[in-house]
Formats: sequence, structure tokens, C-alpha cells
Amino acid sequence: MGYVAVSALSHPGLLRERNEDSLVIGPWTLCATVTESPQTLVFPVGPPLVVAVADGLGGHPGGEVASALVARRIASLGPALSGEDAVRDALTACNRAVYEAAGGDAGGGLAAMGTTIAGIVVQPDALLAFNVGDSRVFAASGAGLRQMSVDDSPPLEPGRRTTSVVTQCLGGTRMYRAVHAHVTAETLSPGDRYLICTDGLTDPLPTDVLDEAMRGHDDSRAAFELWKAAIEAGGPDNITLAVVRVAE
Repeated sequence: MGYVAVSALSHPGLLRERNEDSLVIGPWTLCATVTESPQTLVFPVGPPLVVAVADGLGGHPGGEVASALVARRIASLGPALSGEDAVRDALTACNRAVYEAAGGDAGGGLAAMGTTIAGIVVQPDALLAFNVGDSRVFAASGAGLRQMSVDDSPPLEPGRRTTSVVTQCLGGTRMYRAVHAHVTAETLSPGDRYLICTDGLTDPLPTDVLDEAMRGHDDSRAAFELWKAAIEAGGPDNITLAVVRVAE
């Protein structure tokens, strides 16, 4: 039987007062936490295993509340994420849960709180990648990084590589708004590797830097080097990432 190794960390970066990111690895969640050394967990290949990151919206109240709520809900639903429809249904339920926790139509102190989410579901022979917002999923291979997620962001202005604007997320509005999750499926083979991360990693670092770290290091070292590179680039936002490897 094969196994799945996940090396992950979450850090507030250098400029943020708190960490509004959350992390899901199977039944395990890490919410609003600071780690500088990657934590590695190993699971047998079998029931669906979800690995995901959630990035609470900056500039909105309760970003850490929204990301933690979604992380814990996705963790609890993980073993039931058996197909694309199940993933979409789970994200729809998370969107509704964030909206209701923010006070629903009545609003309140957490009105318009929201979060992005991106992740994968590992099954015995297949992998599902999903996202809502601009957190990302990459497949890593000898050919380089391949982005599997779809950024929910407006077209970039000339000369700009990133934007902080998202066109959809879970919650994030005072009136309920449905989400249209991006979900893709592909076959799974031993040796496959994936990088899942919030924009605290991808905003300061171009893809070639991410690719170099993934090519040059094993899982936990790659996670550390990616975090280190983002910090050296100024660490402008919360940094949460997971390196996932499927092995025999």
C-alpha cells in the first residue's frame, strides 16, 4: 500500500500582526498559528485525504475566524470527498457557513468576513484539485511547476505580476453570493508531488523560484526553503504552504 507524506508550515510573515491563514491535513488543522519548522505527517493511501490552505481576507473583519471555520469544516468532510460533485457541495456548504457565522442578512461585527481556499483530495488512483479565490495548487514534476488551480482575480494591469483583489471567495460579502468552485481531476501515480499555498508565498516569489526549491530539495526541506525565500523577499503577507508527495 502506498502512502502520502505532507510537509507543511504556517507563518504570519514579517509585516502582518497576526496569522489569518489556516491549514488542513487530513483530520488535522492548524489555525492562526506560527511555525518556522515544517511539520510532516504521513498517511496510508486509502480513504479520501484532503490537504488545503485557507487565507482569511485582509481588510475585512474576522479573516482568521473565516479561514479557521472553513478549515475545520473541510477537515471533517474530508473522508466523504469522493468526487468532484462532493467537493463542490462541500465548498458551497462552507460558503454558506461563513456567511451565516458573519451574521447572515442581519450582519454584525463579522459582516463580510471571508476566506480563500485551495487544496487537493488524494484518492487511491486519482487526485482532485480545487480552489475558490487566489490561493494556489501546483503539480511539481521534472517538467516544472504546473498550476492546477484557477486564480479568481481580475486581469493584471500592464507591468504587474500580482494583485490583492479576488473576484470570488467563501463569504466576503454582506449579501449571500453563490460560489463557483474550480475542481479538476487527474490520475495519480507514485512519485507525484504537489505544492499548495496561499498568496503570501506566490506574491513575493515568481514561479521559477518556487520551481527551483521544489526541484532542489526533498519535501520538508523544500517547504522550509520556500518559506525562507518568502521571508527574504520581505514576507509581506501570511505564508502557509504544504508540499505533498505520493509514494509507494
